[in-house]
Amino acid sequence: MAGRCLIGSYFLVGLLFRWGLTVNLPVLNLHAVVGEIFIHELEKEGFKDAFPPSMDQNEPSDAPVTFHANLLHHPDLPRWLRYIQRTPYQPGYLYGSATKQDVGKQTIEVKAYNRYTYETVRQTVNISIVKSSEGEMPYQADFFVKNWDVEEVLPTDVQELFQQAVDSMWEQEGLTVINITSALDRGGRVPLPIENRKEGVYIKVGSKDLFTECLTKTKSPDNLYRCKLQQQPVITCYDSFRPQFQIDWCNLTLIDLTRINATETMPIYGDGVLEEGSEFNPPDVAPDRMFLCDFFLTFLLPFLLGLLLAVILAYIMCCRREGVQKRDMKTSDIQMVHHHTVHDNTEELRQMASTRNVPRPLSTLPMFNIRTGERTNPMQSGHLDSAQVPLVLAQQ
Repeated sequence: MAGRCLIGSYFLVGLLFRWGLTVNLPVLNLHAVVGEIFIHELEKEGFKDAFPPSMDQNEPSDAPVTFHANLLHHPDLPRWLRYIQRTPYQPGYLYGSATKQDVGKQTIEVKAYNRYTYETVRQTVNISIVKSSEGEMPYQADFFVKNWDVEEVLPTDVQELFQQAVDSMWEQEGLTVINITSALDRGGRVPLPIENRKEGVYIKVGSKDLFTECLTKTKSPDNLYRCKLQQQPVITCYDSFRPQFQIDWCNLTLIDLTRINATETMPIYGDGVLEEGSEFNPPDVAPDRMFLCDFFLTFLLPFLLGLLLAVILAYIMCCRREGVQKRDMKTSDIQMVHHHTVHDNTEELRQMASTRNVPRPLSTLPMFNIRTGERTNPMQSGHLDSAQVPLVLAQQ
């Protein structure tokens, strides 16, 4: 027993010792610009090298690592920042688009977990958010790419390919990727895990130049009607788009900030604290109120409707039975006709049997009286022809 306690104490001390030696990576300083996409890749290699060496020789070289990110001293990330990691064997991404209300410095705490040894590595990321020197892009187009997932378009080389594809149809250079959003964050459905289906991703691109005629033609009445019929709109510029990006042209959104009031484009968030003197003060004296009309609406009106329905039902059940009586009379007449027909046919058969001159078959004559035990000769002369007597009476 003492040995087990000693082993447990050593294990607890070792666990606390390793917890106290949790590795903290150097602080990382990053910059984010308002109106531009911010992307930070959490590479597994940078964290795996910081994990303490494992005593287990069977540990795989490519151990799975998961990340958890949150605002320092808060349980979640800020509202403009998102985190995604598809599987523990893939890198994680912090991405989002900051707004003017987010200007300043925000500290993000990132924790990496080795799913094989449960070792933990922490890193602090300082994000300095500044305003754009070029100002806000007034003309923005939100494209929906159907055949890509959000983590697949976050790498820089994929974004450059998409910008080149948009450059060929917007006919200008210097486009800026403003934001990237997963279709699931906008109410999209999770696709079935068959045929390598994708969730889809929204990519918002901004420019200082006006929309081209091709882009504005997607919002023409004819194309909107075709989209309503779930048909492809008739435009020519999508032929020049790169084939690896399947764009849903019916789901294209064009935003012209020059025609929208600034107070309508961005909601104003308060700090959640009421100003001094703005608390609710209920009145001391409330005016009298008559509830007679409310009584009529909530009680008398349903009662009158129920009473009216009861009267109508009683009238139908008790006073409208003429059709039932006629049907009963018709049925009884049919039964009487059937009864008279059977009776007449029976009388006719009896008359025919009584007037026939042919002797009765022996098989129908009484041979033995079950009551007296008397045997009767069927050929006895002078016996009354039993054919003229009912069969039941002849057997007695």
